[in-house]
Amino acid sequence: MLSMKKIATPLVLSLGLWAQFSHAEAQTYQLNPEHTSVVMSWSHFGFSHPTADISGTSGTLVFDSANPEKSKVDVTLPLANIDTHVEALTTEFKGDQYFNTGTYPTATFRSTRVISQGNNRYEVQGDLTLKGVTRPVTLHATLNKQGEHPMLKKQAIGFDATATVKRSDFNLKQYIPAVSDDVTLTISTEAYAAK
Repeated sequence: MLSMKKIATPLVLSLGLWAQFSHAEAQTYQLNPEHTSVVMSWSHFGFSHPTADISGTSGTLVFDSANPEKSKVDVTLPLANIDTHVEALTTEFKGDQYFNTGTYPTATFRSTRVISQGNNRYEVQGDLTLKGVTRPVTLHATLNKQGEHPMLKKQAIGFDATATVKRSDFNLKQYIPAVSDDVTLTISTEAYAAK
């Protein structure tokens, strides 16, 4: 017959683990602009898929591993930093006919819902505001790693994500359909625990 001690010991350990995880709180992280990449690509008359990137992205990520639906994303993209790697096209993109960065220097993404897909994959639904227009966009995100950063010695997290955006939804209609309406966003970010 089992003694009460043998029964109680695993029970106490189980309750202790349950208490530890049930009281886990969401962690707030600040995106590191130096380790955040936002790349856009599109079809150019069907011949190629040029890219442009936006540097200097900043924002806040609240991640709750126990309750992913409580996670949040709030990101600002400085459109004035857009770079197509072709000087004339970069100038054109910043001009009035395209992003009009003089009037709309930034774009923002704010999540409205986070859904766990399992295996460290998440669907992040939110609102993208670009050129004064707000439309729903869904990011398909993968958690790369969460834990202590080996150099900074503080908590860090990293995600990759993709999304498809119709540029015509944001009054960017030049050369459609020869130049694709669909623009693919590829994002990789590293964020560190907020102080």
